[in-house]
Amino acid sequence: MTTSKISAPTVPRTKSCDAVVIGGGHNGLVTGAYLAAAGLDTVIVEKNDTVGGAAVTEEFVPGFRNSVAAYTVSLLNIKVVVDLELERYGLEIVERPAANFWPVDDRRSLFMPYDLAGRQAAIAAFSTHDAERLAAYDKAMLAGALIMRDLLLRTPPNVKGGIMSMLRGLELGRDLIRMPVDSQRLLLDLMTTSAADFLGQWFESDVVKGAFAFDSIVGAYASPSTPGTAYVLLHHCFGETNGKSGVWGHAIGGMGAITQAMAQAAEARGAKIRKGCGVARVLIEGGRAAGVVLDNGDEIRARVVASNVAPKLLFSKLVPEAAVEPELRRHFTGMKTGSGTFRMNVALSELPSFTCRPGTHAQDHHGAGIIIGPSLGYLERAYFDARTHGWAKEPIVEMLIPSTIDRTLAPAGRHVASLFVQHVAPNLPDGRSWQNAHEKEAFADLVVETVTRHAPNFKSTIIGRQLLSPLDLEQRFGLPDGDIFHGQLSLDQLFSARPVLGHADYRMPIPGLYLCGSGGHPGGGVTGVPGHNAAREIIRDLKRQRGKRA
Repeated sequence: MTTSKISAPTVPRTKSCDAVVIGGGHNGLVTGAYLAAAGLDTVIVEKNDTVGGAAVTEEFVPGFRNSVAAYTVSLLNIKVVVDLELERYGLEIVERPAANFWPVDDRRSLFMPYDLAGRQAAIAAFSTHDAERLAAYDKAMLAGALIMRDLLLRTPPNVKGGIMSMLRGLELGRDLIRMPVDSQRLLLDLMTTSAADFLGQWFESDVVKGAFAFDSIVGAYASPSTPGTAYVLLHHCFGETNGKSGVWGHAIGGMGAITQAMAQAAEARGAKIRKGCGVARVLIEGGRAAGVVLDNGDEIRARVVASNVAPKLLFSKLVPEAAVEPELRRHFTGMKTGSGTFRMNVALSELPSFTCRPGTHAQDHHGAGIIIGPSLGYLERAYFDARTHGWAKEPIVEMLIPSTIDRTLAPAGRHVASLFVQHVAPNLPDGRSWQNAHEKEAFADLVVETVTRHAPNFKSTIIGRQLLSPLDLEQRFGLPDGDIFHGQLSLDQLFSARPVLGHADYRMPIPGLYLCGSGGHPGGGVTGVPGHNAAREIIRDLKRQRGKRA
């Protein structure tokens, strides 16, 4: 007869540190790196087995690797790159050979290089008027981008936020007043109008307006005629690659190369990263954040908690209900979310041959952003179809083929493509659900057919594919309703109103709890800026506390 040992119940463990960061996405890693560099004992906890959040690279078909969700580089802030010495930790960013390529029909396409003369020549095929207006449009967008870049690294002033917020507000007001009136008008238009109305002031061709309007609906569940989309257009003009404004790039090894470099930078500065550690709740004691309780019951006690979780999820899932006044809690949990986005990765046996630009040998347009969205009207219809039927009957597709400039991603002679697709409803109508695999497969088939209409060999070259619906994006990466920005970039959710009016300075309504993710200013994209700014405010607060004790 054998006897079995009765194991003693697992006793939750408690660890103490200065700061705990919830979520090892890129902003969480940035915050952790800056806090550790300031001498704080910092722990970053990540629920997945790999850090990086939505900016990760993985093998999705044997021998084929690609960026899973986030897929291109331009908005990554140069200060973050330099401060964290990301190149020292292996980050290499190469430039796309051209900006974008739009197949229009069987004969016509719009291929946009980076230089002004080349873009004017391309646009002239559709409108000489628009080609002549391009230089002035570029100048206006650059002026708008410079204004907004100046705001990126600033902490927004809070309504009734005390002396520091008042001073920040006065400084901002002074800067705005000093702007020329033309610049003030431009900023007003960009912040309040629709992309369709804004672009209509400059261009006449529906193809040309559609090309520029694409950036206004990237990650926005909206049509170009929706007020506020002019700002989304501007948001995608902030960027630069290797010091070149407006240039798009690719991280060798995929987007995971960025976050792996950030993780190494954080650890080199003393931060500890714990993977496979989901957070059950924020620990609140004496009315302030005192750490986190992990899914396994362990506690990490800390002086400050920095959350890289979307505000909607933070206050609905992790912050105890009684810790926040109900009306204020409703504002956080009621943030507008949803990007209308569906992500696909495909492994290809050869490059697509477009009817308007044939050939399976690598050409510049294969290395550009390939956009199926040939007119402003096409973009409009895609949104309204999704609102009515659950997805666009003719989807908008941005396809990148990073293996044309990065041979680490696919076997020789083969390729990988990222497809960023809009529009889909975050929640399907009529009782349908993204949990149904048939819905995902049916929409993915429609996307493949859409690309194949312009590149007849595309469907037959697909070796395998990876599909991510809005629900997948939420469950895997914590993007509420699949929102890649952690909250829509609408006027009522920007700057001092992001995430909620009165809490735009990264300090949440519970003392000791901070927001360091894309739900804070300046919003989404792989920028590292919310993480940078939140870390700065945390360090300032801890220095003030030390000063008071002294």
